[in-house]
Amino acid sequence: MEKLNEDQIKEEIIRRLRVIYDPEIPVNIYDLGLIYSIDLEYKNNMYNCHITMTLTTPACPVAEGLLDQVKYASQSLDEVYESNVELTFSPEWNKYMITEEGKEILELSGMIV
Repeated sequence: MEKLNEDQIKEEIIRRLRVIYDPEIPVNIYDLGLIYSIDLEYKNNMYNCHITMTLTTPACPVAEGLLDQVKYASQSLDEVYESNVELTFSPEWNKYMITEEGKEILELSGMIV
């Protein structure tokens, strides 16, 4: 099996993050705009992954579960040795961070963006 390069690893992480959903909004966390950055560091023939993300609200009742899912999804690649997830509220999330795909999903589900 051929090893993935850094761009391919990021694409695969994004693909995996797109199956994680906010429980109250029918859009995955990536298209919802909750993922601010995905950084990879090559070390000892493996990658360490650092993801910076936010939540729709600081009082999110499933925050810990979402963070665990993000860590698991990013660390489950063979090329990733370790992953850590940093939670931030700066900048604060707002509806303008939703991707075009996310907006389409919301519109199709009858939600107003």
